[in-house]
Amino acid sequence: MEKENEIESVVIQGVKKYKNKKENPAYAIMREVWKRKKSNGLLLHKDYKYKTYEKIDFRLDNIDSAFTKKKIFRGLDSIIFKYNDSSEIAGKAVLPLFLTESVFQTYGKNNPKKERTDLLATRVSGLQNNQIVTKTVESMYKDINIYDNTINYLNIGFVSPVSTDGFGVFDYNITDTVEVNTVRSYEIRFTPKNAAALALKGRLYISMDKYNVTKVEMQTNKNININFVKKISTDIEFDNPDDSTFIPVRNETVLHLVLTDREKAKSVIARRIANYSDYEFDKGISDEFLNKIVVPEDELVAKDEAYWQANRTEALTEREQNIYKMYDELANNRKYKAIIKIVEIGNSGYVHVGRSIDIGNIFQTFGYNDIEGNRLRAGFRTYRTRHDMWRIQAYTAYGFRDDKWKFGGEAKYMFNKENRFMIGAGYRKDVLQLGVQLTTDEGIMTRSFASSSVLNSGETTSMSSVKQTNLFTSIEPWKNFQIRLDATTQNIKSANSNFFNIDFYRGDVLRTDLNDTRLTTTIIARPGMKFSTYGVDRYEMTALATNPTIILKYTKGVGGVFNSDFNYNKLQFYYYQPFIIGNWGRLFTNLEVGKNFDSLPVALQNVLPANQSYGLVRGVFSLMNYYEFVADSYAVLFLEHHFNGKILSQIPLIKKLKLREVAFFRSGVGSLRDGSVNINAGSLSLSAPERPYYEYGFGIENIGWGNFRLLRFDFNWRGNYLNHNTNSTSDVRKFGVQFGFQMSF
Repeated sequence: MEKENEIESVVIQGVKKYKNKKENPAYAIMREVWKRKKSNGLLLHKDYKYKTYEKIDFRLDNIDSAFTKKKIFRGLDSIIFKYNDSSEIAGKAVLPLFLTESVFQTYGKNNPKKERTDLLATRVSGLQNNQIVTKTVESMYKDINIYDNTINYLNIGFVSPVSTDGFGVFDYNITDTVEVNTVRSYEIRFTPKNAAALALKGRLYISMDKYNVTKVEMQTNKNININFVKKISTDIEFDNPDDSTFIPVRNETVLHLVLTDREKAKSVIARRIANYSDYEFDKGISDEFLNKIVVPEDELVAKDEAYWQANRTEALTEREQNIYKMYDELANNRKYKAIIKIVEIGNSGYVHVGRSIDIGNIFQTFGYNDIEGNRLRAGFRTYRTRHDMWRIQAYTAYGFRDDKWKFGGEAKYMFNKENRFMIGAGYRKDVLQLGVQLTTDEGIMTRSFASSSVLNSGETTSMSSVKQTNLFTSIEPWKNFQIRLDATTQNIKSANSNFFNIDFYRGDVLRTDLNDTRLTTTIIARPGMKFSTYGVDRYEMTALATNPTIILKYTKGVGGVFNSDFNYNKLQFYYYQPFIIGNWGRLFTNLEVGKNFDSLPVALQNVLPANQSYGLVRGVFSLMNYYEFVADSYAVLFLEHHFNGKILSQIPLIKKLKLREVAFFRSGVGSLRDGSVNINAGSLSLSAPERPYYEYGFGIENIGWGNFRLLRFDFNWRGNYLNHNTNSTSDVRKFGVQFGFQMSF
């Protein structure tokens, strides 16, 4: 223990920079912290249990009399502004906007890591059915483990002050010794070495005997370059109930959200407080218990005031109590309900009419392709609540060039919320672009972007006319692990054989249309994925997700059934995952491999996915033409890295524009047997990329004004096959530009 005695005798100094980190007394302390970072807290126990009380509130600050007289508030002002509160921020009125409270029970075990969290109670400030608020709030916060090397704020990675790489990013200074929850602790100040860097600053408190973090106070510096966010701060407190297990007891994270960069702009203060209590350890929690899926039924998680008084570990302030009062009064206000409805239409794309019908999706109303010309589409869905156990959807569309109506519909019903046992059926007759996706969704209501895009960089004549009937059933025997069985029968032919001929030989008979009946088994694993609802259609909480999506799919073509033309077997594997790479940004990875074990015509082949539109689409080749490459066996890789301005923010003048850089690489390889080539009698020249095809490029995103930076431009280069036959009147595109809109922090 000689080293520990040496550490305890350090001399408290002011802020100082050290040329060599080993000369810094804080370095010896942090080394002891690093030694214990993987074997402290909950990791000391085989299993654990604890309760979380969570409170999230939004409030608008800097309210003045001019703001209260704005036209938008007419008819609402008598309700809203009587709840102004100036008690917390001296001289400034604060308008309460939103409040949600929740109580969770978490069970977990280590080796291997497995956890289950049950929602015990929740209440929202009068907006229980407002998906907009629910999605926004739940996607803004992610639990922070201070011992992780990277802290994820809104999908931007910040180096943790406890990271083993911390001395490359921060200057550490021991500034005091204090007591934190009766534990004598070092107070260590950390500041970014580069004042212009995307980094945190604050104070760490390290116990003097166990070298655990007892408290951390940290916030972003002023150069965070996050849209709509002026500042983020987090305070976490730890306690040691048994003198060895330092566990979090309180976590407060505050986001200051702004619409403009002006100094006096009004901001929304979004605060989350989580209190952790009732810890229990080593009670023998079984895997069977942890694997059980518990659905938070509305009637079970809605509690009365007596429950909240007993289970609220942090009392509501007067301002927070006013939020409940305000929304009780707003609930029946006509103007307020109209505003909420407009926002909901913009978010969902559907207009709610009557009691249980939505009209839409309005964002799919208009499209264009060379076969249909201008295309108009209208549809509806049943919708009563976000937890609906059944859904019926249908649409119709009309092409002004081919003068034909298209339509489709699907119905599905879920019997059990725990294992999500579901059945469904659907039919459609439509014109589709089949060459834009490898691992396809068997669902009827899916719509290809290539069939309905507006701006295209080449001809869009390679369309197929499809009549398809689908029956399916699915179940989740384990959480986020789905097994789906599909039975599909379809008829496929060219939408216009003058432009796109996919004739084939069946024996010695030349055929212009193909009958296909197939059975498909799909296994989908999405470990860690969270959902905001439990109904037949769920909203995925993907905003801060870094969990993978893994799909294994087997398709069996059944010849002779419903005049099906081919027996065949197909196996496909799909892997997708985003990664936070420290403070270097976010990497998106897609890997797909597949194989047809039999010779097949082009209508049933694996077509490497292409994009001939000017729009941005992830997971496709931007400079490949439709049906340029067809393969019995294939492997494709897509890598896209968002640097979040890591490079451009270092360049004088340019950094003021707040632009962010993107780099990407795409590659595909495959093979095509002679039998698959010889069976086809159409106009396509079939080939596979036996040498890996690749393309690469970079993009500039976050283009715009103020905090409204929605535009992105990509610049793509094709690496090889520069003289390849593309099955198109369009030449090989060696370079291309694409653009699109994306909302991100």
